[in-house]
Amino acid sequence: MKKILYSIPMLCLLLASCSDLLQEESYIETGKDNYVNNASEAETVLMGVYKNLANEYLYSYHLSLLFTISTDIAQCEGSANTSFREIPTNSHTASNAEIMRTWQKLYASIYAANDFIETVSARKDSWGASNRELAEIYLGEARALRALFYFELVRWYGNIVLMKSTAESDLPATEYVQASPAEVYAFIEEDLKYASEVLPWAVDDTKRSSTAYRFSKGSALGLLAKVYCTWAGYPVRDESKWEEAAKAARRVVESGKHRLIPDYETVWYNTCNGIWDAGESLIEVSFYSPTGLDSDNTAGRIGKWNGVVATTVEGMRGRNVGNWKVTYNFTREWAKHNDPRMALSIADYKYPNDDKIPVTYFSTVTNPSEDNLNKQRQLFTPAKWDTEKYVGSANYIINNDKSNVNWYVLRYSEVLLLFAEGLNESGGSMADAIDAVNAVRRRGFGDTQHDLSYGLSREELREVIRKERAYELCFEGHRKQDLIRWGIYYKSIVETAQELADWFSNANYSVRTYIIEGRHELLPIPQRDLDLMKKCKQNPGWGQ
Repeated sequence: MKKILYSIPMLCLLLASCSDLLQEESYIETGKDNYVNNASEAETVLMGVYKNLANEYLYSYHLSLLFTISTDIAQCEGSANTSFREIPTNSHTASNAEIMRTWQKLYASIYAANDFIETVSARKDSWGASNRELAEIYLGEARALRALFYFELVRWYGNIVLMKSTAESDLPATEYVQASPAEVYAFIEEDLKYASEVLPWAVDDTKRSSTAYRFSKGSALGLLAKVYCTWAGYPVRDESKWEEAAKAARRVVESGKHRLIPDYETVWYNTCNGIWDAGESLIEVSFYSPTGLDSDNTAGRIGKWNGVVATTVEGMRGRNVGNWKVTYNFTREWAKHNDPRMALSIADYKYPNDDKIPVTYFSTVTNPSEDNLNKQRQLFTPAKWDTEKYVGSANYIINNDKSNVNWYVLRYSEVLLLFAEGLNESGGSMADAIDAVNAVRRRGFGDTQHDLSYGLSREELREVIRKERAYELCFEGHRKQDLIRWGIYYKSIVETAQELADWFSNANYSVRTYIIEGRHELLPIPQRDLDLMKKCKQNPGWGQ
C-alpha cells in the first residue's frame, strides 16, 4: 500500500451503503458508473480497499495495539481502567465506542471489497486480454482482503452478520441474521482458496507494477493456514482443520518462494523504514511515507504507543508514550534461555535525554532495594519498534502520537510455526514439524545448538510451539488470539496474576481484576447496532 497509491477519487472509494447501521461513514458514488472501465481504473479502486487496513480502527491502532495487549506477556501501563485502558483491562461495556468503531469499519471495508468484486466481475469480460488477466489478479486480492476483514470480525466478535454482497448489506437492519462462526470460516476459506489459485507468488509476479504490501499466493495460503488453526480451536473446535492448516502452510514452506531474513534484527529495521521484503513479510500494512505524515490520516501509532519510552525533544522528536508494558514473569522466564531475540524484543531502557543514548530503568534508582528494582522491572516495554534505534532520517517524524512505522500482520516465521502446529495437532509428520520450529530457532539463536530433539512427544511439542510463538512473535498482536483459540485465555490471565503476586506483592496486573471466564473471549456486539438488529443476539456474558 504505497502512499502514492492512496490518492483516490471520492467516487472510487465505494464504501457507501443504503443502510448506515454497520458503516463507519458513507461516501457519495456520483459518477461511479463511468469509472472502472479498465484494469488501471480497477487498480485505483482496489487501492482504496487496501487503504482500509491503515485506518485508525483497524491496524493503525485498534487491531494492532489496543485490542491485543492484555495477555500473559503484556499489559497496559498503569493500574486504572479509565480512558484508553477500558479494553486492555477488560472493563469495557457493550457500548464502548472503540469496539463499535472497529465493528463498523470492518463492515465498511467488507462493503468496499464486495462492491469492487461485483463491479469488476460484471465488466471485465468486455476488456482486452491483458486487462482481463490483471482483473483476475485484482479480484484475487479483493477476495483475500475480504477474507482478512471477515477473519478479524469473526475472531473478535464471534457471532456476526455474514454479508456476501452489497445487496445483503443494503437490507434493513431488522432483517440481519447472525451466521455461525463455522459458516463465516467456510466463506473465508472459499475466498482464500480462490485467491491462492489466481494470485502469483510475489517473487514471480511480472503482471502488477508493484507487489509491495499487496496480497500474493504466499500471503493468501499463509493466512488460510492461520484461519484453519483458529477454526480448529475455540469456539468452533473443528479439529479436522488442523490437517488443512498443515496442507496450506506446506505449500508455502515447500514452494521455495519465501524465506527467513537471516538476521532477526533486520526484520525490525525493515518495518521501521518502509523496506519491503517479500521473503519474510507476507502481509504487512504500510504507513511509510517519505514526505512525513500524510494528510489522509493513514499514519499509525506503531512505535509511539507500544515502543520504547522517549521524551519529547523540541524540534528533534516527539514523545513515545510506551503504553505497552511487558509482564515481568515473561521477561524472567525468557531470560533463562539466553535467546538473543530477547534483547531485541524487550527494552529495559528508555530515552530520557536529548540524544539517542538509552538509559536503563535501573540506572536512576537511588535506593536499589529489591522493591524499588521490581517497580522498575514493571516498566519494560517492547523493543521491536525502537524508533530511536531503527528509524532512519528519511522516515523520522516529529510527532507525539503517530509514526510511519509499518505493521506486520503475517510473517513467514509464523507460517513455519503454524505448519508445525497443524502437523502436530493432526498427527502428521513429527520430523517436519520439528524441522519447521528449528528453522525459526536457528535464525533466532544464530546456531543449531538449540535445535529441538526429534524425541519430543506431541504434548511436549505442543508446549514448545506455544512458547516459541510467544518468543518469536511477542507483542505483534497474536498472543491474545492464540490464548483464546487454545481455550486458555482466562486460565492464563489467572495464572499470570498469581505468578506476579508471588514475585512482587505490589505487582500491577489490572486485567485480572475485571476478566470473566466465558465473557472476555469475545468482544460484545456493539449495543447501538444490536438494538437495531432485532433478530440478533448478544455474545455470551454480555447481556441480552
